[in-house]
Amino acid sequence: MEREKQSISSISKWSLFMKDLAIALDLINILTNKIKPYQWPELVFAGSKEILGEKLTLTKEMVETAHTHFDRTADKQVMKFMNQNIKFDENSSSHEFIINFIETLPAESIPDSIKYASFTCLCNIPSVYIQTRVKFLYLFNIFLQRTLPDIDFSVTSGIGFIVDRIRSVRHYILFVIKFEIFNTALTRTAVNLESSEVNIKFDIVKASVAEHQEDTMFYQAYKQLKSDASRIFRRMEGEQVWKATYVGMFSNDQGGPYRDSITRICTELCSTRLPLFILCPNERTNNGLNRDRWIPNVFPPNQSIPIDIKNQYRFVGQLMGMAIRTKQYLDVRFPILLWKQLIHEEVTIEDIEAIDISSFAIINEMEENIRKVKSLNECDDDGVNNNCDYLFSSIMTELTFDVVSSTGQTYELIPGGFHIRITAANFEDYCMHYRQYRINEFYRQIEFIRQGLYSVVPWADLTVFTAHELEEVVCGKGYIDIEMLKRHTDYDGDHESSPHIQQFWSVLSDMFSEEQKKLFLIFVWRRSTLPYSDNDFSTNFTIAHLETSGNVDEALPRSYTCAFTLQLPAYSTKEIMYERLNYAITYCSSIDTDGRMN
Repeated sequence: MEREKQSISSISKWSLFMKDLAIALDLINILTNKIKPYQWPELVFAGSKEILGEKLTLTKEMVETAHTHFDRTADKQVMKFMNQNIKFDENSSSHEFIINFIETLPAESIPDSIKYASFTCLCNIPSVYIQTRVKFLYLFNIFLQRTLPDIDFSVTSGIGFIVDRIRSVRHYILFVIKFEIFNTALTRTAVNLESSEVNIKFDIVKASVAEHQEDTMFYQAYKQLKSDASRIFRRMEGEQVWKATYVGMFSNDQGGPYRDSITRICTELCSTRLPLFILCPNERTNNGLNRDRWIPNVFPPNQSIPIDIKNQYRFVGQLMGMAIRTKQYLDVRFPILLWKQLIHEEVTIEDIEAIDISSFAIINEMEENIRKVKSLNECDDDGVNNNCDYLFSSIMTELTFDVVSSTGQTYELIPGGFHIRITAANFEDYCMHYRQYRINEFYRQIEFIRQGLYSVVPWADLTVFTAHELEEVVCGKGYIDIEMLKRHTDYDGDHESSPHIQQFWSVLSDMFSEEQKKLFLIFVWRRSTLPYSDNDFSTNFTIAHLETSGNVDEALPRSYTCAFTLQLPAYSTKEIMYERLNYAITYCSSIDTDGRMN
């Protein structure tokens, strides 16, 4: 009898799972425009009253009318808006909070360009349709959330239909939902290393000169950690992975030197001190966007990458995994194509052009010229062939089956390519090989990074993240959120309303550039990024009053990086405070005596 009850219970749960999965798959088909006309599942609207409440209940007519106003770009902005408001703290991720959030959205039949000022695609859509879309997407997430824990995302792309369909709408899944599942997997696969302390020695004098890559902080860490990094880096959130000893310095690592070592490693990764990454072509040609992005170095396509370089790329991936687990974020500037490949998202020609705007200029121009020739000679095949032959013989006589790489070196696209001239007959073949090379130029290097990353974090659930979301869980926010820092600031000997405290926040918010804000964080905490959310703060920032003898305006502020503390004199003006702070963060960056900055 008991077994029968258990069997009935299992069947009932399975039935509910299949019902929710069927609804979710129907909605995925609609979101990806796979079915026309749209077959709206009636169970969605039946369940909307139960999930959203009577006040927010959706009808088929409401959803259909709103649906026509949203393409993929507009939907991405809706999801960005939702993710900005539905966060990780207990209040703003609760169902009650989300319902209240939806209820307070504008519901007028006219656009609200003020509410959605930072979302260009939403500014011209009537507010009522945006609210309806938010309700619909939240409903979709509820149905999907019920099924995700029971789906095996370790299935390779192209093999599992359900997994592939869910991955195809990764942009539509709320970040709090996918991260909650991923975080459960992180906890399950963490390693308890409380009894074994990992000590790493750094020669920062040698690293500051770094005549050879072996002298860098990165390589010193790599040599000492590489053999066991996949285990050592599986720490819990907030844990210190290693204890940093700076040779020849009197530092006792209570957190400051550790954070400092990671900051220095990140600085080296995005530099010419290591052979792993180079600035993208847009920077070298002073053209296009993303000029601050560092791409993997290029190696001859017909040769193996040296084993030590492969392992260094793997170590970069392991550092990424460490950052995800401990939330000790990495300040690295990699292009979107790298993050895409790490989660098996397709890299596009647009991604390549984002870091090399002229990469496809020649073949695009030639293809356009050929199209024009063909359109002028539509009825004369001989004329088309003759004109195309003339086009190639007059314009492309010097071109062969080769390609100039992102480092400026020339490689053959096919064996013997240096001696094969491009003609009208083989031009399409040349274009295919050219595009193939460009798309896969960094594939091997990123694959080694991915191997390292997945040796530290469970990879399966990570494949429903978007490239931007992966970048954020590795690097933190792309800016310093001063308002969030203020919410986590304590005052010792001063008050938030004190004039010079107000001056301080004004300098930090309004006068410091983003780069100066990073330098300030390094000065007071030895890390260049803030925690991702309010819940991630394990230590509050403290501003303590600094008593000085003599002229206060000549004194410099002091910091205690292990305690995340700034000792601040009460300068007479905001301009003097800016000058003194800027000098300190720029020139006072050594660590000695228990992590104290000098």
